[in-house]
This record gives sequence, C-alpha cells and structure tokens, in this order.
Amino acid sequence: GEQGFPGALDVYVKYQLSRPYDLSIRMNVTARNKATPVNLANHAYWNLAGHGSGDVLKHELQMFASHYTPVDGSMIPTGEVAPVAGTMYDFGRRIPVGTNMKIVPGGGGGYDMNYAVDGQHGQQNAMRPVARVRDPKSGRAFELWANQPGVQFYTASWLINEKGKAGKVYGQYGALCLETQAYPDAVNHPNFPSSIVRPGQVYKHDMVFRFSYQATYDA
Repeated sequence: GEQGFPGALDVYVKYQLSRPYDLSIRMNVTARNKATPVNLANHAYWNLAGHGSGDVLKHELQMFASHYTPVDGSMIPTGEVAPVAGTMYDFGRRIPVGTNMKIVPGGGGGYDMNYAVDGQHGQQNAMRPVARVRDPKSGRAFELWANQPGVQFYTASWLINEKGKAGKVYGQYGALCLETQAYPDAVNHPNFPSSIVRPGQVYKHDMVFRFSYQATYDA
C-alpha cells in the first residue's frame, strides 16, 4: 500500500565490482500477492571531471536511443514515442552535453527526459548499450549497458548549492544522471512496454557501468 501501490514486493539490490573497472548493479523484485507496477532506478550523479570541478556541460555524450517520450507541461509523458532527429534531444553522435541545451539560471532548463533505448524488439531483458560519457579534460569515461527499455537523462537542473565533502558546493548542472528504467507512466499508455509485475513473476533490472581512462568511440 505504500504510495498507493497495490501489491507487496520482495526486493533486493546487488552492487558488484564485476571486473576491475566495471560496476554492476542488479535489482530483483518478486511480486508477492497482487499485480503491481515496478520501475526501480539508480539515481547516481556523475561528474567525471572529479570532485568540486564545476558543471558537466563539456562532458561528451552519445546515446543509443533514436526515440524519446515527449512530456506535457506537468512532465508527464503524452504517450507519443518520437524520433530525436532534429531536436535538442539528439545525442546519436558524441557531442558536448551543453551543445543544444536550454540554460535557465537559478533552476530548471537542461535535460530531464526518458529515451527509448534502441534494440528492444525480440531482445526482452537482453543487455544493450545505452550511453557513453567522457570528460575530455581528464579522459575519464564510462559506457552504460542495461536491460531496460528506457533511460532518464537528467542534468541536475535543480541541484542548487548542495554542500559536498570538504565543503565543496555542487551547483546547477554540476552532474548528470542516466537512470535506466521502464517508460514513466507506462500504466496509462498501452503502447508503452508494460511495467506490471504479477504474483510469482520476477522483475530483473541489470546495469553495468564500464569505466575507462582512454575510451575510444565510433562516433
């Protein structure tokens, strides 16, 4: 009954350094008594330039997602799955995060959008490439793989003067999030992949962050 969800769940998350520079996160959920929506996400904030280094607008991003789910004025998906080509959401080739971004000082602007990850048809629960991120100054990079249909790209638009370790302050656009997930509001859009887990079924959400210092890309 938490937040109105109908069913009880057994949930566990496993974090693992699966290889020297790979961080794996595995989320498993079993519905115990009733069918219920399940959409767990990892909301880690990333700034590959390092602690207290400013914003991420020069971080280079490539998304393996040729479509996104537009939202209304309340940030709720409309039900459309639209191509990113020709929009500010197009990261089909590697470009700096701030290239086409709307900057609104004091909060807002930036990105907070669900993308439809490519390669879903016939590959349910298969691991697929989601995104590549690289800080050009340090050379630090990671590649994200996951088995979910969507990924929320967020540029910390409302991160305002948050104090971190050693007194460093994190400001607007000071990090980015890539949250693999089901499509938001899927229960109200039959054309979206279902996020309902029924009793006895197991929800499995796997992701891997593969870090490197000299990543090379086929842009």
